[in-house]
Amino acid sequence: MLVVALNRANKDAATAPDPAHANAMIDHLFRSRAGQMVAYMTRLLGPEHLDLAEEVVQEALLKALGAWPFTGIPDNPSGWLFRVARNLAIDAVRHRNLAIQKSEAFAAEQIRAAAGPTVLNPDAGGDLEEQLRDDELHMVLMCCHPALPPEARVALSLKTVGGFSTAEIARAFLVDQTAIAQRIVRAKRQLRQMGIGFELPPAGELAARLDSTLEVLYLMFNEGHTAGSGEELVRQELCGEALRLTRLLAASTVSTPRVHALVALMAFQAARLEARVDAADNLVLLEDQDRLLWDQRLIALGFHHFYHCSEGSEISTYHIEAAIAATHAGAPVGEPPNWQVILELYDQLLALNPSPVVALNRVAALAKAQGAGPALEALEKLLERGEFRSLKAYYLLPAVQGKLLLDVGDKQAAARCFRQALALPCSEPERRLLRRRLMECE
Repeated sequence: MLVVALNRANKDAATAPDPAHANAMIDHLFRSRAGQMVAYMTRLLGPEHLDLAEEVVQEALLKALGAWPFTGIPDNPSGWLFRVARNLAIDAVRHRNLAIQKSEAFAAEQIRAAAGPTVLNPDAGGDLEEQLRDDELHMVLMCCHPALPPEARVALSLKTVGGFSTAEIARAFLVDQTAIAQRIVRAKRQLRQMGIGFELPPAGELAARLDSTLEVLYLMFNEGHTAGSGEELVRQELCGEALRLTRLLAASTVSTPRVHALVALMAFQAARLEARVDAADNLVLLEDQDRLLWDQRLIALGFHHFYHCSEGSEISTYHIEAAIAATHAGAPVGEPPNWQVILELYDQLLALNPSPVVALNRVAALAKAQGAGPALEALEKLLERGEFRSLKAYYLLPAVQGKLLLDVGDKQAAARCFRQALALPCSEPERRLLRRRLMECE
């Protein structure tokens, strides 16, 4: 009897509610499943009821927060959340007498709900998991409609697909929370007014929608990779979400070589994130980074997609940027990359995208390939021609010029450039690097 009692006590202790563990599980599921749940509900309710889809998902998570710390985590936590959100949606539709209940998809879901709790299990794999991936794909393509302003596309995608809160998006982009909320409200209203459906766009519109989506994901990743201002240089949650969604596109039927090229670029860049700042959160330049800190799994992922992006004859800016990143990633440890190859790739990129930022990056590559003197001459010619008029507020222009002047020995002129760069917006780690450069001049 004593053994039985002890076994029962041990079993009860193992299954006893653990509030901290339950809250951690809910937070994890919110990050990993909220976007899928909103997409799933949007397919059932229709994109015109996106607010209701978000509402029932949020309420399901709140119910989990109110129950799991006291009753314990259910055996199938993902399925529990999906079922609760679905049942909340069905109740809301009935009580509000919405016409949705007459739709075929919603009627099928009501039948599933009546069949019992085991029908909806997102973790079981199979058809439902594939449907969830499709729903998420359709959602991101809808949120990235080219008629929406780029900043609205980014905010709406992070909110509905990424599961980011308005406050988190505002912090990530250092924008007022009210402004982010207004962007999202306006974007939803515009989608409703245009009658944008949840299904895949017609073949004639798919290319433009895909281009728009890639642009949004590229912007999202870049903001996470190098923050424009603030205390942090890197915001890994933005990089991770951008890479996840781009991989979702790459695994779908709408994928093209450009999609694989962007995945490769993001994977190569993300592999270096841990090495970009030191323990004191100071910026570590690429040539000074500890290659052993680079994530080899992400580098392998990058080369996998880089191989697939070479299929076909299309060459995009994503292809060339991925090739530049691959040249860095493929260099042997302890040896510099082939800067002459990188310089030639920048020449190709400049031909496709003759932007001032690409021209400035080419100058930096020229300095590595041929020395500071030729690079400084090339930069001064570009300045004389007015190539950089649009970069007046871009701190890297005077920062690059200052570094070249410092390397050729003109410390006085270099110091002026670094002071000019310090007066422009940049992150605190970048600002600390500029101050160290200025101290070298003095």
